[in-house]
Amino acid sequence: MMTTETRTHRVVVRAAVAATAAAVLLVVVAAFAGGGSAALGAAVGGAVAVGVFAFGSFAVELVSRLMPAASLLFAMVTYTFQVVAMALVFVAVNRSGLLDDELERNWLGGAIILGAFVWMAVQVRLATTARIPAFESPPTTPSEGGAR
Repeated sequence: MMTTETRTHRVVVRAAVAATAAAVLLVVVAAFAGGGSAALGAAVGGAVAVGVFAFGSFAVELVSRLMPAASLLFAMVTYTFQVVAMALVFVAVNRSGLLDDELERNWLGGAIILGAFVWMAVQVRLATTARIPAFESPPTTPSEGGAR
């Protein structure tokens, strides 16, 4: 029997795999279309998107298992942290002088946007199509005479 915890974990892992695959595909497209700096920008953007979303999702999953009552509050705080983390990454990369020299800005931003959309689409699709029972009946034992 699959528990809700296992289902949640599978949704997060599948979303991470799909976003990583989309980022790798974008890196290949960027390499052909814009060269090395475009590919590096797409790779950094994809890594940032997957890293930030994976950290947030796994953290919320862990808290929801340990303290279900605090999970909504923690999810909101985590979302805020994710937005702040993305902004800090952009500020750090911008101040480092890597943008437009080593990393192409458009490909970096495009990879982050693609990663976010793919992550959300996969999570929404898997969460809405999951067959989660409203209640689980207790298992029958052979002594109860399973046939009715």
